[in-house]
Amino acid sequence: MKLYQREKYLRRIRPFYNDDDIIKVITGVRRCGKSSLMETIAEEIKAQGVQADNIVYIDLDKRGFHNIKTPEQLEELIEKHAQADGLKYLFIDEIQNVEAFEEVINGFRNEGGYSIFITGSNSYLLSGELVTKLTGRYLEFEMFPLSFDEYEGMKKFYKKPISGNGAVELNSYILEGGFPRTIHIDELSAKRTYVNGVIDEIIKKDIRRRVKIKDIAAFETVRNYIISNFGATTSIKKLYDALNNNGLKISRATISKYIQILLDAKILYECPRFDIKSKKSLSGEKKYYLADLSFYYSLNTDNRINYGPNLENIVFTYAKSMEYAVSIGRIGKLECDFILRSRNMDYSYVQVAYTILESKATEDREYRALEAIRDNYSKYVITTDYLMQKRNGIHHVNLMDFLNDQQEF
Repeated sequence: MKLYQREKYLRRIRPFYNDDDIIKVITGVRRCGKSSLMETIAEEIKAQGVQADNIVYIDLDKRGFHNIKTPEQLEELIEKHAQADGLKYLFIDEIQNVEAFEEVINGFRNEGGYSIFITGSNSYLLSGELVTKLTGRYLEFEMFPLSFDEYEGMKKFYKKPISGNGAVELNSYILEGGFPRTIHIDELSAKRTYVNGVIDEIIKKDIRRRVKIKDIAAFETVRNYIISNFGATTSIKKLYDALNNNGLKISRATISKYIQILLDAKILYECPRFDIKSKKSLSGEKKYYLADLSFYYSLNTDNRINYGPNLENIVFTYAKSMEYAVSIGRIGKLECDFILRSRNMDYSYVQVAYTILESKATEDREYRALEAIRDNYSKYVITTDYLMQKRNGIHHVNLMDFLNDQQEF
């Protein structure tokens, strides 16, 4: 099957295709498309005239490689397949399956003549030994499931039906999620079954292999509670009170541990709060967003869409996929949904709402926080409206058009 090209990621990695001194590390939640991205990179390198013998591709999740568990086995496997002369391109998928792989990868990097690409499905990949041994010698490229623009692009690429109504497509994206494999699944119930399988796989391969969880039922309760309340301002104390009031006797330390596990597995992303006036991060309350909205809908039977957190989640993951640092802004008693910082250290301020056309009060609520910010960085109100408001130089944009055009903030 011809692969859909995830261009927003490919254009970041292309400048490093031929660099043998930098390890290219592709991370992201399981099944978000890392393997397909690596396959695309390998195909692009072949198209540049590189011989097939110079490309070594090892998928440690596939049959035939399941028994590769030690660094010695990995090194022997690489040497067996890397016999060609000249620069060799080494691709290793799900490398975290091999204990202490760092020494092997660092050895081939130090030897030279290998342009190395590796993937991993959790944050353990970039912790401990790898960071210690390879500081300054690797680049991380974080992937996400399909953003709305990619969801539309992939459906078009594979000739799947697309509604001419942007709001209908947005609803479909919210309910179906952005895992690439689900584009090829027609029934919504089957898509949900697939995502449940992804969740089970994450628990089995990315969590239980690495972390000892004594009380699985308590962990699942915490997981389900946070996923069901994504986008809500919360704190460890609030979570502790809510869970204990619901009959789960659990400590704050255990809640913190379970949240960190979900963050490391890239199921959740943390969005901290930032005081715009004092320019300081705020401890305590924060929000958690999902790597993909399908995590919520696969664990809940309710298909009603609460647009507030859903649209925030879409903007959050889109901004992250465009390499923005994201936080929540507070200015006095007002809150700005997102403060975005680009890699060039430019800032943008964003409010997200389904519509501002209901009333003047609704419009004022969304604009008030932005109008209270006194610097000259760009400010956005993002809605599903097609009638645009002009007010105090603030950009009012349509969510679907903004994402489909892959615009930057």
